[in-house]
Amino acid sequence: MKKLFTLVIFISSFSIAQNFVYSGSIGKFNKASSFYIAAIGKIYITDTGDNEVISMDTLGNKLKTFGGYGWGENSFDHPADVFADPLTVYVADKNNHRIKRFDRNLNFISSLYTRESDDPAERFGYPLSCATANQGDLYVVDSEDKRIIKFDNFGNFKQNFGGLDAGNYMLNDPKQLAISADNSAFIIDGSEVVVFDQFGNGIKKINFQKTLNSIRILFNKLIITTEDKIYFVNLNSIDQKLSELKLIGLEGKPQVVSAILLGNNLYVLSADSILIFKQVVN
Repeated sequence: MKKLFTLVIFISSFSIAQNFVYSGSIGKFNKASSFYIAAIGKIYITDTGDNEVISMDTLGNKLKTFGGYGWGENSFDHPADVFADPLTVYVADKNNHRIKRFDRNLNFISSLYTRESDDPAERFGYPLSCATANQGDLYVVDSEDKRIIKFDNFGNFKQNFGGLDAGNYMLNDPKQLAISADNSAFIIDGSEVVVFDQFGNGIKKINFQKTLNSIRILFNKLIITTEDKIYFVNLNSIDQKLSELKLIGLEGKPQVVSAILLGNNLYVLSADSILIFKQVVN
């Protein structure tokens, strides 16, 4: 009953759809899986087709490519997700069971690997997503044990949550996460977004009744996507109403991998490029 109540509240909070008109595309990828735009303006893309991470500017100029298939320091096996703050880039290297850390120019710094740790609480396998909070803590989606694991900025284990002991907030199919300015963790879990506070306590579930594939937060602008729809919430607003972002001016419907709103520009990642849309101001 509680889940149904949350759904009713959520659907009733929809606001008027916002329109965005197509203005062009940048990039050329084999099979893009994720992207993020850092505050410095760089775009980072993970490409599972080529097992690479790519950096670009917002004009589409390629700055650097790193990776290739393998197990070593300079390679990936299915880079599933990327997150960037102004100084550091993190990549979830799924099949190598690690999080790789780079500087903003994609120079390798370190790897975090705990799958063979003596402490089962800190082990993660097949990581699907990662992101850092304001104070530097790193959150990892552990798809092997279906939970979130939190480390400090030195890679020391702090806690896990959303696992078998989470009761009504136990995660069933966690895929991607995003961390808000108040250090709340927003987790895609099938057709739901499950929200935890900074201490790992479940506080809310939002049901979309449709499988979700991406969640991003940039400057408190929350974007949630399915393969064909994009939703937006301004986390700074009092009512935090949900808007659907409508794409116009493009022939056919793009298969959405992810999306990020930066200023009045909406960047939509597809498998082979980034589509750019500008907000229609009425």
